[in-house]
Amino acid sequence: MQNRRQQILQAIIAEYLQTAEPVGSKTIMQTYNINVSPATIRADMAGLEKEGFLIQPYTSAGRIPTDKAYRVFVDDIMQDLAPAPNVESILEDYRHQLYNENLKREIFDAINLLSKFSTNAAFATLPNSRTFFLGMSNIIKKPEFIKDPLVASRVVEVFEENNNFINFLKSLNLQKQKIEILIGKESLLSEIQSCSIIVGSYNLKGFQGVIGILGPTRMNYKLNSLLLKETIINLNQQ
Repeated sequence: MQNRRQQILQAIIAEYLQTAEPVGSKTIMQTYNINVSPATIRADMAGLEKEGFLIQPYTSAGRIPTDKAYRVFVDDIMQDLAPAPNVESILEDYRHQLYNENLKREIFDAINLLSKFSTNAAFATLPNSRTFFLGMSNIIKKPEFIKDPLVASRVVEVFEENNNFINFLKSLNLQKQKIEILIGKESLLSEIQSCSIIVGSYNLKGFQGVIGILGPTRMNYKLNSLLLKETIINLNQQ
C-alpha cells in the first residue's frame, strides 16, 4: 500500500473509531493534515474502496473501514503509533484497580476460609479503606443471638456502617506477629461488647491491613487464635 493511502486509511480508521460515522475527504483534509487536494484524497479513497479496505454505506456518504482495513491496521500500523495522551493515565488507573482486585480476591479467599473454619464472622481491611467481612450469618445463628435479636442486629450494623469499626481497628495499634484478643467489654465499641474479637495485622504485597475473627464471648479462643495466625502467615508469604 502506498504511504499516502496508508495515511488516509489510518486517518479514516481513527476518525471512525471516535465517531462511528462515515468519514469524508473534507474531514480527512481538515483534521489529519494530509497535504494533498480533496480530489486526490477522494481518488485514494476510491482506490482503497476498490481494493476492499473501505465501503460506502450509502450514496453521498463518506467511507467506513472494512475488516480487511482493521487487519492492516492491527498488523502494519498499530504498533508504530504513539499512544494517545490519555492512554498512560488509563493504564495506570487500570493497574491500580487490577492490583486492588487481586488483593481483594486473595483476601476474600482467606476470609472465606477463616469464617468457615472458625464458624464465626471474619473480617479484613482493604486498600480502599473499607472492611470486608463474611460469615455474619454464623453470628446470628448462635444461641445467644437467637435469644436476643436486638443484640445481633447491633453487631451487624457495626459492620454495615463500617467507619466506626475501621476507626476502632486503627485505635488498636497492632504489633506485627502479635494476635490481640478483646473479650466482651474490653472492646471500645459498645455495639459489639456482646462479642469477642481476635485480631492481628497482615502484609499482602505491600499493603498493611488488619484481619480478624468476631464471635460471641462463648467462642473457641484457642482454635480461633491458631486459625488466625495461620491465615496471617499465609497472607504475608504471598
